[in-house]
Amino acid sequence: MQNWNLILGILIIASPILFAMIAFPDSITFSWNEGRGGYLFAVVFLVAELVGLKIVISKKRLLAVIPMALLTISYLISLEYGLRDLIIESAEQFDVQLIYSWTWLWDFVVMAIFIVAALYIFFGKRWIRIAPAGPIFLTGTAIILSLDAFFPYDTLGPLQYVVPYFIQANVWLVTVLDLGTAVARDNVMFLRGEHGSMALQVFWPSAGVHSIIIFSLVIGAFMLKMNIPRKRKTVYFVLGIIGTIIVNLFRIFSLSWYALKVTTDPVAWEEFHKIAGEIMFLPWLFGFILVVILIESRRLKKLESEGKAPPKNNL
Repeated sequence: MQNWNLILGILIIASPILFAMIAFPDSITFSWNEGRGGYLFAVVFLVAELVGLKIVISKKRLLAVIPMALLTISYLISLEYGLRDLIIESAEQFDVQLIYSWTWLWDFVVMAIFIVAALYIFFGKRWIRIAPAGPIFLTGTAIILSLDAFFPYDTLGPLQYVVPYFIQANVWLVTVLDLGTAVARDNVMFLRGEHGSMALQVFWPSAGVHSIIIFSLVIGAFMLKMNIPRKRKTVYFVLGIIGTIIVNLFRIFSLSWYALKVTTDPVAWEEFHKIAGEIMFLPWLFGFILVVILIESRRLKKLESEGKAPPKNNL
C-alpha cells in the first residue's frame, strides 16, 4: 500500500520549486551563479531520499507546512514586484562586489530555510538522517554564492591557490594532444588554435573549486545516512573528491578545447562557459552517489545471506 501522506508531503515540500520552474522557467538556468538551476537538483535529492520511506506523516503536520510553502511562493512572486530591486540596492550597503551572486544567494537561503523547517515538522530531529542532501546542497550553494559576492575573482586566496596547478595541468594536456598552442602564466592561459588567439583568466569558481566544496557537503550527508564502516565511508569520500577534481580538470580542458577548435568569439564562448561546469559536475555527483548505493546494497544483501548484516540505524 502506498504511503500517500508521504507522497503528499513530498509534493508540499517541492511545491515552491515546482512553482518556480513553471512560473519563471527562464530563471532555471544551469549556470551556478545566474539562476535557480540548483532548485531542480535539490528536489531530485529530496525525492530520492524520501520515496519509499515507511514513515507516516500525520495530517496535522502536513497542514502545518502548507502555509510555509505558500509564504515561500509569495517570496518568489514578490521578487518580480520590487523585492529584487531592494535586494540589489542593499548590495551597496554591504559592500558587495558581484550583484548577481548577491541576489541569487537569497533565493537559495530562503528555499533552504523552508525545506529544513518542513523536514523538521515532518520528522523532527531525525530529518538530518532521513533527508539531508537537498537542504545541504541548497545551503552549500548559498555559501558559495556569498563567497563569490563578497570575495570575487581571486580575492579569496585559499580557494584561488589551486587554480594555477589546474591551469598548468590543462596546458600540458593541450600540448600532449597537439590541439594548439597553450601557455600558462599564474591563473591566465594564452591559447592559439584554429580560430585565432584567446586569453582565459581563470578564477576559483570557473575552475570548479566550488563544486569540490558542494560535493564534500553532499557526499558527507549521504555518508552520515549510510550504515557502513567508517573506513569505507572515508574511502568513498576520498575517491569522490579525487573524481571531482578530475571532472574539474576536464571542465577547464573543455573550455580550452572550445576556444581552440570551435570559436574564439567571446559571446559564444561565454554561453558555453555558463553551462559547461554544471553539465559535467551534477551528473558526476548523482552518478557517484548511485554507484555507492548500488555497491553497498549488494554488499548488504551478501552479508544478510551470510547472517552478518550490521544492525539497522534507528531513524
